[in-house]
Amino acid sequence: MNSLGLVEMTSIAAGMQAADIMLKTSNVELILSRTICSGKYMVLIGGEVAEVETAVDNAVNQLSFGVIDTFVIPNVHKDIFPALAGHSSVEMLEALGIIESFSVASLIEGADAAVKAASVKLIEIRLAMALGGKAFCTLTGDVAAVQSAVDAGAKVIADRGLLVNKVVIPKPRKELLSEMI
Repeated sequence: MNSLGLVEMTSIAAGMQAADIMLKTSNVELILSRTICSGKYMVLIGGEVAEVETAVDNAVNQLSFGVIDTFVIPNVHKDIFPALAGHSSVEMLEALGIIESFSVASLIEGADAAVKAASVKLIEIRLAMALGGKAFCTLTGDVAAVQSAVDAGAKVIADRGLLVNKVVIPKPRKELLSEMI
């Protein structure tokens, strides 16, 4: 699997329908399909780029009335998967970077851009549950790398008008690691 696709919907029923359309029209793997705050629904799929593009396009074309946001990320960075699943292992924090977005789709795109921009470790991606529909990611590395990564990820989100905040903490307290994952 080298590509991710996502459809974020205003309606739970339309979200389930989008998942069905995506799975029936393309050879893709369902990664996540669930409700998110505040009454929205997200469908995250993976597979080969052309299949993921076709699946997302088919869902959007058939259900355009309920689409909030979408993306297809070809050649997604390998750290995205464990961060989404909450399985990233970080023993200690160096500098800590946080990027926060108003949408799930833009945050995942921003996180991918961040880890591709600098030598950092993506710790976690949290998606809209108990966050009022927002999403955020955390990453660590040396201060310069974290700053570069946060700037690159935040730019992707800001270009879409969905950036809430971005922060780099040069020497975070070790207790912060227990708040992540």
